[in-house]
Amino acid sequence: MTDTIELRGHRVMAFCGILPEEEERRQPFEVDIDIDLDVSRAAETEDLDATIDYGGVIAAVQALADENRYGLLERFASEVAALVLANPLANATRVTIRKLRPPVPQDIASSGVTVRRERDHS
Repeated sequence: MTDTIELRGHRVMAFCGILPEEEERRQPFEVDIDIDLDVSRAAETEDLDATIDYGGVIAAVQALADENRYGLLERFASEVAALVLANPLANATRVTIRKLRPPVPQDIASSGVTVRRERDHS
């Protein structure tokens, strides 16, 4: 059985980009995370230990944004996915990170990347 916890619209300020101006100042990003897991035990018992505490996930993502510098969105999203999969209850995750002010001359609302990762069951 697979259920999904959805976390949407987490806004963070982070260093991410390869252009000089992106390396000099934090920029706004929006993070969406889906976490696939079985929540049936949590649903029956209402025990937080039987599911993933999404407050903890959001705090950990915030810490990644605060403490690191990324050249590419791909790396930032991959590190968030690895953080999620570090929880043994998570079977898979999809992480989308959008740069809300991409450095392009065209009128674009955001640029982003989505990574999908599954737990290695070998």
